[in-house]
Amino acid sequence: MTRYLLWGFLVIVLAGVIGTAVWTRMGAWPKQGGWDERPLEGLRNFGTVPDFSLVERSGKRLGLSDLHGKVWIANFIYTTCKDTCPLQSTEMAKLQANLPNNVKLVSISVDPERDTPQVLSRYADRFKADPGLWLFLTGERGEIYRLAQEGFRLSAVPLSPPSPANGNPVIHSSRFVLVDSKKQIRGYYDSTDREALLRLNRDLETLVKEDGR
Repeated sequence: MTRYLLWGFLVIVLAGVIGTAVWTRMGAWPKQGGWDERPLEGLRNFGTVPDFSLVERSGKRLGLSDLHGKVWIANFIYTTCKDTCPLQSTEMAKLQANLPNNVKLVSISVDPERDTPQVLSRYADRFKADPGLWLFLTGERGEIYRLAQEGFRLSAVPLSPPSPANGNPVIHSSRFVLVDSKKQIRGYYDSTDREALLRLNRDLETLVKEDGR
C-alpha cells in the first residue's frame, strides 16, 4: 500500500511540473512573437555598423556618414551569382516599391574585382533600382569582407582566389540587415523566408515611427 501511495504522489508531482512548464511556455510565447507583442519587442541591438568608404554605382564615394540619420536595409550580393542574389534583389525591389520616407536600401558587392560601378549600374537597371533610394556599393575587397564579417557579422568567403575566368563564386549570407538612424544594427532577416520578410516590414515601420517622434 505504501508503494502505491508513493507512486501516486510521484505522478501528481510530475503532472504538476509538466503543467507548470507548459503554462510558462504558453504565457511566454505571445511576448516573443504573438498577437500581444509590444511594438519594439522584435527589435534588438546587435552593435554599431563600423565606418566604411566604398564606391556607389554612380562613381561617387560613399561612407557611413552619408547614411547617418537614415534607417536602411543592407545586403551582400554579387552580379554573377546564380543562387540567392537574384532572389534577394527581387525582394529588395519589392521593398523599394513601398519604402517609407528617409529609408534607404544598400546592396554591397562581395565580388568587387568584377562588380565595377558600371557593372553594378547595369545590374541595378535590371531591377529598376531607383538611384535615390537603392544604393549599390563596391570597393576594395579587404574592406568589404571586414565590413561583412566583422561589422555585420555575416559570412562572406570566396571559394577560390579572385579570377575573371572562374566567376568568383562566393559563399555569403542571404540575410537582410536592418540598421537604424543611429548606425545600430537592429535585426537580421532571412530573405528567403516569407515570415521573416513580414517581420522586417513590421520592424521597419516601427523604427520609422520611432524616428518621427
